[in-house]
Amino acid sequence: MKEATDIRRRRDAGFIAVVQERSGQNLSACYQCGNCTAGCPAGFVYDRQVHQIMRAAQLGLKDEALDSRAVWLCLACSTCSLRCPNNIDVAAVMETLRHMARRENRVAARKVEKFWFSFLDTVRAFGRAWEIGTMALYMMRSLRVFTDLDLAPEALKKRKFGFRPHTVANGGSGAVTRIFKRYRERAAREGTRP
Repeated sequence: MKEATDIRRRRDAGFIAVVQERSGQNLSACYQCGNCTAGCPAGFVYDRQVHQIMRAAQLGLKDEALDSRAVWLCLACSTCSLRCPNNIDVAAVMETLRHMARRENRVAARKVEKFWFSFLDTVRAFGRAWEIGTMALYMMRSLRVFTDLDLAPEALKKRKFGFRPHTVANGGSGAVTRIFKRYRERAAREGTRP
């Protein structure tokens, strides 16, 4: 009985409303069938499974949802969304929770965030991802200098990595610059970290 009382006390109705508004999903439509968890290819590394994250969001258990490593390790592959019998975009909920966690500096997987920033920095600079640049930035940020270096010779032999960044035709990098500018402006308006 103590646990039920604790859930009522910790329930944050405002959190539920924000998650629903930002994700565009009706959390109460989830009836915990478990299809999202059953199909998740990354579930084996999660601290909480997808249906458990959805349940935490449904109940307004903000700490359980935002402090989970699962929202950071989610591949955003949308398998969960495709398997949902109620057409809930579960991947959108996971992404929403990840962004909310980041805004509140609740990053449960710092190396994932470092990779994310490394990827975005190359997109910001070149208009699209640059694999070698992303990996170099990630290695510097994470201090994992020798991470996967054993894979490099084979990848280079197969021409999987370009030594120079790819170019974007028709001013694509200008469009990307505008996207990043809008994001920074929104973060400034909301008083959150970009």
